[in-house]
Amino acid sequence: MRKFIVATTATLMSSAALTQEASRSAASIPDFSGTWVYPFCCGVASPASGPGPVVNNSRRQQAFDAEGRPIPNFQRRGQISWVGDYTNPILKPATAEAVKKKGEIEESGTVAPTPRNQCWPEGVPFIFDNMGIQILQTRDKITIFYEHDHQVRHIYLNQAHSAQVSPSWYGDSVGHYEGDILVIDTMGFKIGPFSMVDWYGAPYTQGLHVTERYRLVDDDEAVKSIEERGATTNYRLGRRASAATGIAADPNYKGKVLQLQLTVDDQGVFTMPWSGIVIYRRSSDEWPEHVCAENPGRGPGTPTAANPDF
Repeated sequence: MRKFIVATTATLMSSAALTQEASRSAASIPDFSGTWVYPFCCGVASPASGPGPVVNNSRRQQAFDAEGRPIPNFQRRGQISWVGDYTNPILKPATAEAVKKKGEIEESGTVAPTPRNQCWPEGVPFIFDNMGIQILQTRDKITIFYEHDHQVRHIYLNQAHSAQVSPSWYGDSVGHYEGDILVIDTMGFKIGPFSMVDWYGAPYTQGLHVTERYRLVDDDEAVKSIEERGATTNYRLGRRASAATGIAADPNYKGKVLQLQLTVDDQGVFTMPWSGIVIYRRSSDEWPEHVCAENPGRGPGTPTAANPDF
């Protein structure tokens, strides 16, 4: 009986210790939940050093209609079209040629197809260009909603990738915490007719591997430096410019910002892994409903709906 009491007491003490440890761990996990906005379009910022993303060689923007769709054959001086720097050393020759050809289409005044303007799933890392995200955070799972066309990612925590990953548009994502950093590892991507890594037409293979590291950081000079690097090839969205998405940064918010550091590795199209940075700011807006309409005549391969569903 005495041995049973001692064993039971030890078990209870061990359970209590585990409970206390779990409480401490839960308390130390940063709160990423809520709505965030990336007030730039359309690409991620380059790292301070090392290989970075393809950047824009153009400062002209394609005009957009009231629903945020590009207007063909219309460009305005001083803004942006999607003409990628195909001389970036991260690009293998075939990838550089794909980026070059897409840039030539854009420079001719024609809108080149992308997953965004063709109403297809954007995939990772293209999806990081979404200006609004909403994060739902639980003990075992992170869910991220993106403002454009109801796109959703599910990240399962503290588990390995499936033994046999079935390719999907957003890949198989697993995550864990390293101190105050949320690390997400994604692989197993599906490839479609308009699949690309970025707005500049770099393709990807099924060997694509993306790592994301999310962290809450002070809104300091380092953050401003990142945003200024991004502004050299992207353009900053103010309240008025955000009207097309229905979401904007809260000008009165003084807390931490959400920093995403991403690494992209695909030996089939890139000569080396490369990195980029996204700074998300708190949003003061309600979550928008931004649907990509499946209208006939939108472009080659665009999903169409000739008859109503109801």
